[in-house]
Amino acid sequence: MADTIVVNAEPRSDVGKGASRRLRRLADRVPGILYGGGQDAVPFTASYRDLSKALQEETFFSQILQVNVGDDVSARAILRDLQRHPATDKVTHLDFMRIREDVAMSVSVPIHFVNEEQCVGVKLGGGSIAHNLIEVEITCLPKDLPEFIEVDLEELDVGFAIHLSGLALPAGVSIAALAQGADHDITVVACNAPRGGGEDDLDDAPVEAAPEVDERESDDAEE
Repeated sequence: MADTIVVNAEPRSDVGKGASRRLRRLADRVPGILYGGGQDAVPFTASYRDLSKALQEETFFSQILQVNVGDDVSARAILRDLQRHPATDKVTHLDFMRIREDVAMSVSVPIHFVNEEQCVGVKLGGGSIAHNLIEVEITCLPKDLPEFIEVDLEELDVGFAIHLSGLALPAGVSIAALAQGADHDITVVACNAPRGGGEDDLDDAPVEAAPEVDERESDDAEE
């Protein structure tokens, strides 16, 4: 299990869009809010430099974080929303939601694909791997939250795919989409057939021209 990422912040009393802009521009700090868990919402600001380091970790987006706001607020929380500037991609706001150990939560976790180079459909069939998802939304209690879902591609043959229902899940974990019905059982990854050499190429083959018929011979035959 990866080490818990700690977000240290300071309480913020000056709220509103104008205040947030001033913070980002003058103090190089990012405004945010901690909410949920049956407790009051706590506005805060965090160092942009510290956040930049944390954002490099994959687990920042999918795992339980330790959020400390000043000396009085400490909570286990997950990232619920992250806003970026449309031009610079710089983080402009963060939303953290407190968790409750006895309440199931929905979180998107990354998918890790393994054994792509050993995939039978690629090695023997000349196929290519198509990743349709790189993360999946799961539902579980906080204690059951996995860092990622692993998908083994070694036995995936040409023309076959792995769907959401085919993922190997840890105990206590379910896939949110499948609760909505079988029509939400979408493809996660597939091994596509190689281009060329199939029946479809017949449509592109040159068509032989019909033999020319001498019209005089045709007329003689009719007589």
